[in-house]
Amino acid sequence: MKTRFNIPTLALVAALLSPAAFADTTASKVVAANDIEWGYLNPLRGDKSPGAADLWGDRTTDSATGMLVRFKKGFESPPHIHNITYRGIVIEGQMHNDDPNAAKMWMPAGSFWTQPAGEDHTTAANTATNLIYLEIDSGPYLVKPSTEKFDNGERPLNLHRDNIVWLNDSDLSDIHAPGVQTSYLWGSTADMNGSMIRLPAGFDGEINTAASEFRAVVIAGAVEYLSKAQKTPQNLSPGSYLESTGKFSHSLKNKGDIPATIYIRTNNKYRVK
Repeated sequence: MKTRFNIPTLALVAALLSPAAFADTTASKVVAANDIEWGYLNPLRGDKSPGAADLWGDRTTDSATGMLVRFKKGFESPPHIHNITYRGIVIEGQMHNDDPNAAKMWMPAGSFWTQPAGEDHTTAANTATNLIYLEIDSGPYLVKPSTEKFDNGERPLNLHRDNIVWLNDSDLSDIHAPGVQTSYLWGSTADMNGSMIRLPAGFDGEINTAASEFRAVVIAGAVEYLSKAQKTPQNLSPGSYLESTGKFSHSLKNKGDIPATIYIRTNNKYRVK
């Protein structure tokens, strides 16, 4: 039996399936650091394992994921590998991540590193509290013994905070707010990429995006947040998270005395004004 559609019905279906219809669909989410639910990176080890909390995605499945990981003072892993490549940004404390025979290079808050899949390494923490944002493009996130190491062609990167290159608003066509700086960390602005922005003390403006994926994590400082979905001001401290899809404006105020640093993962350009 054939199903018949009248012309108005077909027109409605076409409109709903058109790219424009998807582009007009917007959604957002904001999670303050104090509201994050914590578990363990390795639940079988309990409190001997670093704490972990997925901000988005699911690290146990075959999906991209962004998570927070916290380490106790003196933590040092045995040499090991991961099945997938990950990126890390230090939010609090001092972290070391390198070849098992490398001398310790303690990376403070704001530092960035990459850990290629299959590369043998150790991870260590040096202060009373240590917190990082860890991101993968596919999962699951697994820890495996060094005996299974392999070379996937990538090379690790340890970028100390003091070696990060920041571009000023005068250098960038999409930054229209005085004093705002940007540093591009990975990827291409024409595709999925990661960057950090630094909002000066007194900043009161917006980040405008039309991306189908826009995710942001507060790395340093603090901001007051508003949007059309979040009408009550919310204070976002380091480790807080926000996301949006479609055309959206995130309103931010930096009422503190120091710059606020925010990491952004997105598949499209964004504008700060």
